[in-house]
Amino acid sequence: MEPNPDKPSSDSGAGESDLVAIVQALARELHPQRAKFIDVVPSCRLEQDLGIDSLSRTELILRIERAFRVRLPIRVVGEAETVADLLQALQRARPHQGLERAQTPAAAPLPIVPAAADARTLIEVLDWHVARHPDRLHLTVLQDEATVLDAISYRELALKAGRVAAGLIARDVMAGDRVALMLPTGIEFFTAFFGILYAGAIPVPIYPPMRLSQLEDHLRRQAKILRNAGARILVTVSEGLGLAALLRAQVETLDAVESVAGLIHGAAGAPPPPVADERSTALIQYTSGSTGDPKGVVLSHANLLANIRAMGQAMEASSADVVVSWLPLYHDMGLIGMWLGGLHFAAPIYVMSPLSFLVRPESWLWAIHRFRATVSAAPNFGFELCLGKINDSDLQGLDLSSLRMVANGAEPVSVHTLRRFLERFGPHGFRPGAMAPVYGLAENAVGLAFPPPGRPPIIDRVDREALSARGLAEPARPDDPNPIEIVACGQPLPGHELRIVDEASREVGERREGRLEFRGPSATSGYFCNETKTRELFSDGWLDSGDRAYIAGGDVYVTGRIKDIIIRAGRHIYPQEIEEAVAEIPGIRKGGVVAFGVADPASGTERVVVLAETRETDARARRVAEPSL
Repeated sequence: MEPNPDKPSSDSGAGESDLVAIVQALARELHPQRAKFIDVVPSCRLEQDLGIDSLSRTELILRIERAFRVRLPIRVVGEAETVADLLQALQRARPHQGLERAQTPAAAPLPIVPAAADARTLIEVLDWHVARHPDRLHLTVLQDEATVLDAISYRELALKAGRVAAGLIARDVMAGDRVALMLPTGIEFFTAFFGILYAGAIPVPIYPPMRLSQLEDHLRRQAKILRNAGARILVTVSEGLGLAALLRAQVETLDAVESVAGLIHGAAGAPPPPVADERSTALIQYTSGSTGDPKGVVLSHANLLANIRAMGQAMEASSADVVVSWLPLYHDMGLIGMWLGGLHFAAPIYVMSPLSFLVRPESWLWAIHRFRATVSAAPNFGFELCLGKINDSDLQGLDLSSLRMVANGAEPVSVHTLRRFLERFGPHGFRPGAMAPVYGLAENAVGLAFPPPGRPPIIDRVDREALSARGLAEPARPDDPNPIEIVACGQPLPGHELRIVDEASREVGERREGRLEFRGPSATSGYFCNETKTRELFSDGWLDSGDRAYIAGGDVYVTGRIKDIIIRAGRHIYPQEIEEAVAEIPGIRKGGVVAFGVADPASGTERVVVLAETRETDARARRVAEPSL
């Protein structure tokens, strides 16, 4: 049901019926097997009654906004429990701003200043900027492309961090203690991160729940990380303070759960800065999927600064850059690549929450337009979301010509996504040379290989049989109808090395696929309190990336995660290819496909299994798709 666009959203009767229809349609798509039993009324609970989980909520908000031509507060995604809650939010929503975006004036550029090139620690980086340009704008927090929530200068960041440090020290936090940090994107995260460093402790960022109602269950799942880190204190939102007793029962080392406001309240003057030592641990970064078997990557100040400076050299970064990011701050690309990198080079940074992007991906692009960003980053799914979730009407007047580099990394780069993104957003000023497929991993801080600035993506067409059966990345014939296409992810960062080895750890030659290993000044010393995984990581001074790849013309081409590659009848099958192909079947949900191998004792090899989500509710349409899978 399409609402009348000329009808105001305050018409509660019509608004309620139209909203109920939208919610019901989505719930039935998500659960087609029981669609005829789903009848929505305002009292229905979104998750418990209708099965609309956190990610599905972003789709629901998008549909509501498009149908009613309004903007809902992002917090609705996290706070709304019932359909009635959505109706109340809809009645208070502001109209969609439309073409006014293109006329929003850009911020004036800041004066050019040098980077903190001589700093040995992150603390010295911040103090270096405070000593030279204390009132320079450091970071701005956005609700969306048009709404600024908060901003902070270098001086303000240092002052607030000092007060957090005083509060931690008053609670007997000692040098080397681990302090977990679970906060959403906001000024409090940045002040708490540096406050922990100022106290001589080690920050351990963990991701916050998408919704506050999930907070207790979420913290239970994070208990293994907190135990592995030996966290003394958890700094989180005020709503989490009541869960202190629960957590202390599960985490023996945990003394308290605190909010930033609680730490600052009544804190004495800022403590003297800790003794600088670039070899000391600056961050423990837990890798994705580490809640089951925690793997906390230990990174020193020297590791982080070596990586930031090497990436900056490779991409010619300076204070003339402007950074816009929606990436989560518990992840290496958002935390180190975007924030700490921008901090070192004194580039102004504009951040928004991942939730803002998931609900309205166009807000990322319009923030780039408004603030004339030169640098940003996203994993492949972020570019795909822009392609699938943004209407053409939301792009009128958009100008992306300020961008000189958008890193595409953190997951396999899809050639299909890359080509479509360049085709669709080229008319809006996005240059091919701005798209930069990169390679990195948490065990090397964040970045390991970057392409030269301004180089359009290089796509290698490889003979499918030669690569899958013999591990040889042999160029495909021009008339080959079915090659494997792989994107070049650049050359090793300055001062860093990588190599490709076979199963016997012998280095192989050009265009031979094998295991990717690396070493350099950014490389971790190992996983925190996990000697077994640390031993598995190292081999003769090299670190195992866990990826398969080959090198050609100096560029690294990543073919897939070792643990994900399916081996069938001696051939390597790359699951991302299957997933992309299945996702193109009409009715299949993009991003809702996974392919994997399962041992088949009868044949002595692996069977390929594909799971795919569909929104098709018609039984005949679902049967039509099944043979294609």
